[in-house]
Amino acid sequence: MGLASYEVFEKGRSWIVLHDGKADHEYATKEAAFEAAVGAASVAIREGDEVHISVTGEAGH
Repeated sequence: MGLASYEVFEKGRSWIVLHDGKADHEYATKEAAFEAAVGAASVAIREGDEVHISVTGEAGH
């Protein structure tokens, strides 16, 4: 059993999901990035991993 950590954060005008130190995609909205993180986390849970998801607020909030 491992740990899968997903960090959703704003980068310029896009949103990024950081996983294992990598951000493979940019998303137009925070919600889209969150949904991508949850989808990946669901797979990790099925594999028996512990999952952490964090989402930063928008700049200025």
